Amino acid sequence: MEIFLVLTEELHFGRTAQRLYLSQPRISQTIRSLEDRLGGRLFERSTRRVALTALGERLRDELRPAHDHFRRAVLVATDLARGVSGELRVCVASYAMAGPWFTQIIRTFEERHPNCRLTIVEEYPAPYGRLHTGTYHLMCHRQPIVEPGLTVGPTLSQEGRILLVRAGHPLAERGYATIEDLADCAVIPRGDIPQAMYDAYFPPTTPSGRPIRRGAQISSTSDILHRIARDQLVHPTTASFLSYYHHPEVTGVPLHGEPPAESALVWATDFENAAIRAFAAVAAEIVNLDNTSC
Repeated sequence: MEIFLVLTEELHFGRTAQRLYLSQPRISQTIRSLEDRLGGRLFERSTRRVALTALGERLRDELRPAHDHFRRAVLVATDLARGVSGELRVCVASYAMAGPWFTQIIRTFEERHPNCRLTIVEEYPAPYGRLHTGTYHLMCHRQPIVEPGLTVGPTLSQEGRILLVRAGHPLAERGYATIEDLADCAVIPRGDIPQAMYDAYFPPTTPSGRPIRRGAQISSTSDILHRIARDQLVHPTTASFLSYYHHPEVTGVPLHGEPPAESALVWATDFENAAIRAFAAVAAEIVNLDNTSC
């Protein structure tokens, strides 16, 4: 069941094997055995693509609710038995989204809950589907977060916005930028970035109605920096971005007229457990304590 459902999401035997920590022949053999048992093909396979058949779509739709219910039942029982233990996987789309207190949050959580193994993964972009499938338990993500089935937890940061540009760019010489200036540049395409967040940071037009161009698809945070340095992109973000990522030919200027950027913890509501609640409580405590001291 697990192999079949993951393959319906990935539609790629290699990625499915990697995600489930199994060999690719094991994935293929399991699917063939399932098809033989059912008496029909679940996937159309070619050298270039994998696609669900009508039978595969029907089986997916019938199995998914039962599978999710089974996982929730196991999680609840495990939660009651173990408390804050096991593994907690946290994804950051970028460390700038995790906020300036993220290291302190991690340190405090590990000190208080030594029986829980904390794993931090950076994945850009970080689609919410990774939470719904249980690949990650928590994400550090920019607001607005509008997705069914997710719980938005404590705020991690609120920061003023900046625009990353090439060193020596006219906007760097001027010392600030506005959204109106983006019409003369290009920004990253949406890709897998959630729609609500993308629209908030990369609007299709400027306030006066001028279109804002989209550049080529990017693959990582470092790819963004290299494209900015080559004058192919500019990038709206926050000042803490430059604390985590650096390129000698990229600089940031204040982006005037925009509200502060806010990031928060988010998790799948159905998969909430003791470890998630404990991490969220530590995050809220550390961020509130720092804000109080300021």
